[in-house]
Amino acid sequence: MKLNHLNLVVTDVAKAIRLFVNHLGFKCIDNRKDKIAVLTNTDAFVLILWSSTLNSDSSVQYPENFHIGFYQPDQESVMNVYEELHGQDLHFESEPKKIRNTFGFYFHFDRLMIEISVVPTSFE
Repeated sequence: MKLNHLNLVVTDVAKAIRLFVNHLGFKCIDNRKDKIAVLTNTDAFVLILWSSTLNSDSSVQYPENFHIGFYQPDQESVMNVYEELHGQDLHFESEPKKIRNTFGFYFHFDRLMIEISVVPTSFE
């Protein structure tokens, strides 16, 4: 079974498009008036960005520790992404460091936590 898509609720779809296109390797293939956007990447993964204004209570709620993660091939690539993102209006939990069996960092965009890390060499 193949994962078809992921739908993320955000308060500002246009700002989310800029983050995912300019810094995380996505291409926007459809933008419906900054209310719903469809993005894809080189792995043909589909990401839907959904405006919180379309929710019945206009809220964005993710469970504690919910996050999405992006793998990089090596520590240098993780550092490059960190440096690129560091000038943006984002909240970083820390600088890149050893995390479990890998190297990476977490940052917050809107109410979403995002992880950038090296593909782990082994899973525990």
